[in-house]
Amino acid sequence: MKAMVQQRYGPPDVLRLEEVDQPVPARHEVLVRVHAASVNARDWHVLRGDPYLARLALPTVFGPRGPRQRIRGTDFAGRVAAVGSDVDRFRPGDEVYGDLGDAHGAFAEYVCAPADGIEFKPANLSFAQAATMPLAGSTALMGLRDLGRLRAGQHVLINGASGGVGTFAVQIAKALGVEVTAVCSSRNVGLVRSLGADVVVDYTVEDFTRLGRRHDVVFDLVGNRRLGELRRALAPGGTLVLSGGGSFRGRPGIVGPMALIITGQAVARLVRERIVVLGTPPSRELLAGLRELAESGRVTPVIDRTYPLDDVAQAIRYVEGEHARAKVAITV
Repeated sequence: MKAMVQQRYGPPDVLRLEEVDQPVPARHEVLVRVHAASVNARDWHVLRGDPYLARLALPTVFGPRGPRQRIRGTDFAGRVAAVGSDVDRFRPGDEVYGDLGDAHGAFAEYVCAPADGIEFKPANLSFAQAATMPLAGSTALMGLRDLGRLRAGQHVLINGASGGVGTFAVQIAKALGVEVTAVCSSRNVGLVRSLGADVVVDYTVEDFTRLGRRHDVVFDLVGNRRLGELRRALAPGGTLVLSGGGSFRGRPGIVGPMALIITGQAVARLVRERIVVLGTPPSRELLAGLRELAESGRVTPVIDRTYPLDDVAQAIRYVEGEHARAKVAITV
């Protein structure tokens, strides 16, 4: 089968389209013929080994000279080609989608995934649309519903509202009955308004941390502000949800966006606000929740651009350069 393979850390140009052995599903796994995948910030972080601290913190993902898994990509959607002997929920031909997490390998014609980490694809979405949902949608759903504990009538501020996670977060927050303040750049104001944002703050004109507005939850998806600045936007007893972020600045950094997360974890017990750090391991429950939101029409993936499998390098370059809004899909 064809797959985008990486042998060493470096820019997107180190990726090569190669012929590799087709994987064989283990007893608890499902073999999926991939029809579409999507690009996440996770892909270029692993591609470049950025930041250096991540190489030490995640030794199962990062090797000394290159990632442990040679094939990039985590989000996918496709049809079941075969199932392991212990799998009885899925059958060949079923349309599914999922997130491989630390395993990677989605930028390929076939992928093996644990049966308990995939879900039936939303029936009303294309494969490309479905492939954009697993990581970004799960991050938004967990961050707002589970960690943020948002309830109808509350107020949330989403920093990075026009990005991959942000476009899902705006829609999910509205589905929860929440008033949304969305922070984005000038060119994306119309997009986030179309998704349902009640208030839009153009960060090129205004500083949301100095507007005097207080929110029950601040969901930070960028990692470009200091902890104290983010706390200024919180109502007393509010919740700050941190979810990484960052962009590539020409060379791998030492700490990168992990600095804000480390600081948040260090002071969480010392302040009256709740500060929580988001981690989203692949979860069938989250994927099922996203499918319900999509099939009910409350969440619709937004795709900025679509690239073929042999142009994954250009797709990652587009995403890491901060030009992308919403999601970038890969057709296989």
